[in-house]
Amino acid sequence: MRGFGQYDGVARAIERVGERWALLIVRDLLVGPRRYGDLKASLPRIPTNILADRLRELQESGVVRRVPTVRGGYELTPLGRALEPVVVELERWGWSVLGDPGEEERLSHEGLAIALRSAFRAESAADEPATEYVLHVGRASVAASVDGRALEVVPIGPDAVPQPRPTDRADAAGSSVEFALEPSELRDLIAGRADAATVPVLAGDAGAVARFARTFRIDPVRPPEDAVGGAAASVA
Repeated sequence: MRGFGQYDGVARAIERVGERWALLIVRDLLVGPRRYGDLKASLPRIPTNILADRLRELQESGVVRRVPTVRGGYELTPLGRALEPVVVELERWGWSVLGDPGEEERLSHEGLAIALRSAFRAESAADEPATEYVLHVGRASVAASVDGRALEVVPIGPDAVPQPRPTDRADAAGSSVEFALEPSELRDLIAGRADAATVPVLAGDAGAVARFARTFRIDPVRPPEDAVGGAAASVA
């Protein structure tokens, strides 16, 4: 392991998970165990030798381990799962500099699942009726079940890694909605810049889209130019 010659927590953490692609592998494994091929499909631009190297390095660092019951499978260790708050905060911070999708940039099932986990506002959801949101963003799809302050999100669709669906509590409550957005439209909806009433609903309760916008929200950090202008005004 290449070291920075620094004895502190930030340096040690970056030594273990700071290599290119490493945290995206951790992000995907936070959604659930994945085979090597699943990870490669979710991260299509990663060279196969780099994926193998990163998995080996993460195993040596105690972040990832093989799944004994799944051939070619990987999962996070308890040490790896402890990175979830770090990944969630990075996701929130990244929404402030997200911009528009670049050419050939894609949103994966796992990326969408982590985005919703990061945007979830338990205090806003607490007083809302239990609801299942089936959301399609580009080629990524997830089912997000919200019941009070509890959230369960799983990827769905023919190319998603098979996983148990969320609990049926939202279904029992009779509230569900299915809708589709482009990635930039989801960005604007979660940032509070889009009107939920304009979102096309494929099935279910159209009013639940407004509930989704209240329940899932990321407030972008104020742009630097605004901060500079505000500081200048204060000095003046």
